[in-house]
This record gives sequence, structure tokens and C-alpha cells, in this order.
Amino acid sequence: MTIIPYSIYYKDTWNKFAARAKNATFLHQRDFMDYHADRFCDCSLLIYDGDVTDDGHLGTDGLKALFPANWVEAEHTVYSHQGLTYGALLMAVDITQQEVLEAMQAVMQYYRDMLQAERLVYKPVPYIYSPYPTGEDLYAMFRAGARLKSRGVSSVVSMQHQLRMRTLRQRKAKKALDNNLYIDRVVESDTQGIHDYWQLLTQVLTTRHNVAPVHSEEEITLLMRRFPREIRIFVVKHEERIVAGIVTFLTQQVAHIQYIAAGDEGRELGALDLLFTHLINDRYKQMEYLDFGISTEHNGQWLNQGLIFQKEGFGGRAVCYDIYEVELSNTAIRCMTGEEPRPQDAAIRFLDLKAINDSFEPQLSQAVADVLQSGWYLQGDKTRKFEQQWADYCGTRHCIMVGNGMDALTLILRAYRQMEGWSDGDEVIVPANTFIASILAIEEAGLTPVLAEPSLRDYLIDTERLDELLTPRTRAIMPVHLYGRVCNMTAINAWAQSHGLKVVEDAAQAHGAKYAGRRAGHLADAAGFSFYPGKNLGALGDSGCVTTDDDQLARLVRMMGNYGSAEKYVFECKGINSRTDEVQAAALSVKLPRLDDDNDRRRQIAQQYSSGIDNPLLTLPAMPQNPEEHVFYVYPVRCPARQKLQEYLAARNIQTLIHYPVAPHRQKAFSEWNNRRLPVTERIHREILSLPVSPLLSDRQVAYIIETLNDFNVDL
Repeated sequence: MTIIPYSIYYKDTWNKFAARAKNATFLHQRDFMDYHADRFCDCSLLIYDGDVTDDGHLGTDGLKALFPANWVEAEHTVYSHQGLTYGALLMAVDITQQEVLEAMQAVMQYYRDMLQAERLVYKPVPYIYSPYPTGEDLYAMFRAGARLKSRGVSSVVSMQHQLRMRTLRQRKAKKALDNNLYIDRVVESDTQGIHDYWQLLTQVLTTRHNVAPVHSEEEITLLMRRFPREIRIFVVKHEERIVAGIVTFLTQQVAHIQYIAAGDEGRELGALDLLFTHLINDRYKQMEYLDFGISTEHNGQWLNQGLIFQKEGFGGRAVCYDIYEVELSNTAIRCMTGEEPRPQDAAIRFLDLKAINDSFEPQLSQAVADVLQSGWYLQGDKTRKFEQQWADYCGTRHCIMVGNGMDALTLILRAYRQMEGWSDGDEVIVPANTFIASILAIEEAGLTPVLAEPSLRDYLIDTERLDELLTPRTRAIMPVHLYGRVCNMTAINAWAQSHGLKVVEDAAQAHGAKYAGRRAGHLADAAGFSFYPGKNLGALGDSGCVTTDDDQLARLVRMMGNYGSAEKYVFECKGINSRTDEVQAAALSVKLPRLDDDNDRRRQIAQQYSSGIDNPLLTLPAMPQNPEEHVFYVYPVRCPARQKLQEYLAARNIQTLIHYPVAPHRQKAFSEWNNRRLPVTERIHREILSLPVSPLLSDRQVAYIIETLNDFNVDL
């Protein structure tokens, strides 16, 4: 594609193409676009297929599209519609979807590179205005990562499939006739008539809606002279006074009402009902549509309820005037035509949550909308549905949704305290290198955490050293399936059973992992999960759950998470408020069916790392003999020069994270432990670095990360 900036030399070429484009109207003729060119910096473009030389005599051969646009330098923004009812890419009838993608990509890159524009605001032509209804540009917007900036709603009457007008509208129209109201047309030469109507219009808009007409009286007079067939004013008069009126923009198949105004007298006597009845039944019955236009209130975001009633009384239906915004630095623009950008040119984020959630659209947004429209936001059908789905998935009898993963662990331990009669300060063994929430949950339950060193091989609790931690006050052990790898549950369960201890899984990082044919969450007496957005199965905010086969424990956890109540306003124990809302549950139900596939992709990426990374400065994680035992919430490597490695990768557009930079016993929150020596834990926290392992990573990105890691070198 070749981009040619518009100039006056190309006016005839522009108009000739616009006259036959699949989605252009007279609004895109230069005589209309240029009437207020002094307000903006015109940066409209002609897009040709192939190489074209700008010799000042370009014709329409090879011209694939036009892009009407204005540049607002103070905002660093290009508008495709500034001053127009709608703008958009104006396309040749025979253009293909691929050509539209290439054209839109070329346009965006031009504005970014030549104007240093930061964003493009795009207002597509509504489908009713196109002789050949098209959606190619909307697909291009999607591929470019556009977001919906605003939505104006218009009411449109289909002239070929009219609904029967309400009796009320006909009755009011008759009232207007009975009061001697009549319809007149103000022609382009009637400057006094234009002046009188514009005064009424301005008064109505400024006093009722606090806005002014987009066009001035002088501009509308100029435009009516330039386009006498397309721009018309119809008014309703009473004793020669204008009491109501409209301006219509007449396109090929739509009569668009640009302005509607009625004074107090006109509204009282039904002037607009008379006028609309005339337009629908007589004046424009040969057209495809009559478009009443969007409301001027709140920039068209909301429609005046009375105006809705007025329009719908004539059989109107909704048509959206959408406006999209594209950040021109968006890397999606580089690959919108199907060509993936070089990894070194685009940032590889550790985990792009927006991209992940976008991959579940439109089902995800629909699920959220269903909750909003239901009017039920807590402890409803969506929560019960996901509880059953997750219990079935894990193979447990019970799943109880709670507020977050830490609450899940806390509630399990509090319930066991009540069931088993544990005392304040009784001990729970927990790995020292876990995320701090595991330890906080034990303390929150009134128990004492006993820190266990992990194995340097797999970073999980070292089962060979458990006997060293056992005391008469030990009541439970909390194995943490850290980084997505399941602990040695055969050894842990056997050891716990031999000493009469409860086993509580912290499965917050191991959604979907399996051990000996059973899933994490069903490998012990109970388990706590987190559905934090960054997890393998993530909600849209905080959420968590408890899974168990124990009926009594399940009842107590559910009750304690609901203030201690199993029956409304009846409280059996002292509980807390820890509940998952319906939005989170609905989102999780959408995402769950893809969890296994996403985990498989994480395993593939991990295997590529493990087989491809060859750098003596890096220690890779041990891979389990059974791949199902690891779901790679993160892929951790160790490096004695971690900071230099992280900086090196960041300079090459690879984002990494540290899980976790400071061990819990070295945190200020646990100052009483600061002098403890846990050498294995401390080494892990000093050297660990997590590589990107998102299921959306491409093989090309993974290969680039491997190549970059293999090139890393530093003098230790």
C-alpha cells in the first residue's frame, strides 16, 4: 500500500472515488469536508495498491481507499470524523478483507511516524448508510487492538418494514392540524427562514441541553447552497411563526435528521408529531431508512426518555454510532495483517492479563453482563454453578467459594480448631519459601507457623527433614504446591497419618495439576485455592475456594465465611465476611473449560525452555517424571547474578518477575524471625527468577527468550 496525503490537487480524484465507494455519502465530498477546514489540520489520505509516485496528477486507478481525517495536535490525536457525522475508511467495492487490514495498518503507521500521533479515534459509517453493508474496517479495528471509546444510540425507522404508529402519535398529529399548524420547507435561498429556525434551534439546545449546534447559521447556509438536494430544513409553522423544525441530510438510502427542535408552543400542539408523520408517510417513504439521529445530551451517551418515546412511537429501532480508539504504539498494529513482529521489537510481558481475558471474548463480557442484568450479585446461581463445576473437576465432594486464597486456608484451620479442639499456639508446619499468605493464614487462625526448609532440587517442602520439626504441639502440615508443581503427597500423607496430623494443601498455584491420578485439591484432608487474576485459572479480581470430602468441615467453612451463619440472621459461631461475588464465579465458569489446554501449553513452553536453554550461569528447574504433576504457574530459574540477568532481559524487551525477592523470615512483618538461618530458603530467594510462561506466548517468542538467555554472560 502507498499512502498519499490529500491536497487540493486531488479534489476531483477524491470526489470521484467517494461517489462510488461502498460506504461513502455526500458528507465525504470535499465541498462538505472543507467547509470548516480552518478548525482542524486536515490529514486525510489516499491509499493506493502497490507503488505510486505522487506527481500531482493521480487518478483513481489502483486507488483502494480514502481516509478522511483531522489532526488535533494538542491532543496528539487523529480523528477520522472530526466535524462529520461519521468518518471511517472509505473503501472500493471490490476491496478484500486483507487489503483493508493492510490499508488500516498503513494509515496508522503513517500517522504514528509522520505526525508522531499517539492515538487514532475512529467512527465507522453505520451499516444503514452503506449500499454494500460492510464490516471489514471493524475487523481491522479489532485486529489493531481498538477499544470502544463511546457509543451513541440513534432511533431509525425502516421505511420498508414500518411498525404501526401508536395511536398517540396520530392523535397528536391531528391535534396539530386542528390548531392550524402546517408544514413548510425552508430552501437554500430563504436566508430569513434559515435565520428564524436557527434562532429557535439554538435557544432550545442551549436552554434545555446546554449545548450549541455543531454548525453555525453561516455554515448551514453555505452547506445548503452547496448541497441543495441533500441538506434540507423542514419547519412547522403556526400563524407564520416557526414553532418546530428539523434539518435532514439526505444520503443515498437514508434521510438523516441532524437537528430536532420544538419550542414550548410546538411541543404543546404536537408539531413534531405532525412533522414526523409527514416525513414517514409522504416525504421519505421511498427511502430505506429515516434516522432520527443521536441525542445531544451527554454527548449522545444517554437518550432523553421523552425523545425515546417520541421516536419509538413511529416504529424506531436502535442503531449504534460507535467510536473506537486505537493507541498507535500498540504492538498489535504491527501484526494485524497476519505477520508476527520480531520478538525483539515488541515487549514480551511476563503475563498480559488483558490479552488473556480478551482471548475469552465475547463469552467473558456476556457472562459479566448477564450478572449485571440479573440483579443478583452474591451467593447466587453463578456461584453455586462454579462450586459444582470445580468440585467435579477436582473430584471432591465439596467446593466452598470464599473471598481469596488466604481466607480459604485460614477458614480451613479455624474450622479444624473447632472440630479438633486445637489450642492457641498449636503448630502447623509450612515451607519457609512460600508466599507469605500461607504463613499469615496460620497466624490468622491463632496457630503457630513452623518453617520447613525446601529441597533445592524442586523448591518444595523437604520431606526428609520433617521429623526435625515435629513437637507435641504439631497439629497439621501445609504442603504448598509452589510454582505449580505438586509436592510428594505420598510421603507427606503417610508421615502425617503416622503422627495423627491433618494435611491442608495450599493449591493456590497448582490449578489442574495431578498426582497419582488425582488432582491438586483432592490430595489431602482439605485444600485452599486462590483465583487471583494471575493464576492459571484467574478471576477478574480476588476469589478463592476450599475443596474437601469432609461434610462437617465443608459446613463449618461455609458458615464461617458467611459471618458464622448457615441461616439468615442466625449465627452459630464467630465468622468473617469472605465470599466470592457472582461476577467472579461467572468469569471462572467461562475460563474453566480451557484450563487443561492452557496448562498443556505451559508445559510445552517449559519443555522448550528446559531443552533449549544452555547456559552454565542458569540452574533450570527439575522436570517431574510425570508431566501432569506440574502446571508451571511460573518457570523459575536460578542465577547467582540475578539482578544483572533481569536487567539484561529487560533491555531486550523480556519482562521477568521474582517469586519471591525476600524470604518471609527476613520480612519486617516477622521481625522476631529475622535472625533465623534458613540457608536453602535464603539461597532460593536470592537467586530465583521467573521467566514468561503465559499460554499465549508464541513459539517464536519462546525461541527468542531461549536465544537471549543463552547469550547472557557476566563475570561473577
